[in-house]
Amino acid sequence: MTTNAKSLPADAALMQRALSLAYDSIGLAHPNPHVGAIVAKGHQKLGEAFHEYDRLDHAEIVALKQAGEKARGATLYVTLEPCCTTGRTGPCTKAIIEAGITRVVAAMKDPNPAVAGRGFAELQSAGVDVHVREEESAKRLNEAFAKWIRTKLPFVTLKTALTLDGQIAMRPGHPTAITSAASREAAHRFRHSADALLTGIGTVLADNPLLTDRSSLPRRRPLLRVVLDSRLRLPLNSKLVKSARGDLLVFTIQPPDSVKARALAKKGVEVVRTRNRRGHVCVDSALEELGRREILHVLLEAGAELNGAALKAGVVDKMVLFYAPKIMGVGGVPMARVPSAWFPKSPALTNLSVNPYRPDFVVEGYFHDVYGNHRSRRKN
Repeated sequence: MTTNAKSLPADAALMQRALSLAYDSIGLAHPNPHVGAIVAKGHQKLGEAFHEYDRLDHAEIVALKQAGEKARGATLYVTLEPCCTTGRTGPCTKAIIEAGITRVVAAMKDPNPAVAGRGFAELQSAGVDVHVREEESAKRLNEAFAKWIRTKLPFVTLKTALTLDGQIAMRPGHPTAITSAASREAAHRFRHSADALLTGIGTVLADNPLLTDRSSLPRRRPLLRVVLDSRLRLPLNSKLVKSARGDLLVFTIQPPDSVKARALAKKGVEVVRTRNRRGHVCVDSALEELGRREILHVLLEAGAELNGAALKAGVVDKMVLFYAPKIMGVGGVPMARVPSAWFPKSPALTNLSVNPYRPDFVVEGYFHDVYGNHRSRRKN
């Protein structure tokens, strides 16, 4: 339980600054949540930081160290409930109390049900005034962490570019440029926010892509490129294989000691055998393995077959659809190949937003609320 503390004039602006800092941690905080923190008295900032995993100290600790003795009697603005447990570092709540912070303004509770609210309770027991400003942007920023910490499964975003009539290519196996340069630039920022990019072998054979993060933004480890390839058709001379540097993972149903699997391994490709689902890689099995590897956010960039399989399996949490103001007409490839009989069972996207990337526009929406209605680990 948090107090019903009254907001102060500086709260809104300083919390927005803390959220901006938290966004700077994208690509650098994994596998920890994205957190920004500011120590201030009134409008005067005494210390500010965002969390970087390799820096070890959490954002609150870095900001407190910058403030030094001036932190006594100050307010801490933080985008996530301060931790009260010992892991790679000591509990932030203890450091906050010892620094003499008298007021904490936080954007959200810890999404981990095992610890949510305990940090606030510890601060309040020590006489610290705690005020929670429910900030939806903080929740969106940590939606992947929220899902993984509760289910040990990655958050899955399906992203694609399509025409107004819902088509992604002129014909199967024929790459088609659909959206504008601005949309493609935005798409790379989505890649930057992900830990892994997942695609199917059909897309690889048709496009021969690199599947890299070309946003030019910093990240602490390379984007993991993941291919579902039931029959191990991935060409040894493909761009993916030629550029493999421990960042290419192939899921298959073929034996790991097959001739092709050994050849890929020699090229630096990791080949993992998964469960067989009607002659194809089991999508759930692949996601479970990625979750075990602390992959929190998977960006699905695939063709109609894999998009359809993922939607039917119910593993897609969020959709990001870049629409070009164009009509392709008869004969194109649909965004997802699913039987029409599935339509009555199809869930509706919620929390929709629409943003322009002129001349295109992007629609974002959710199938699952990871803070509320998300399912537990899938049973096969």
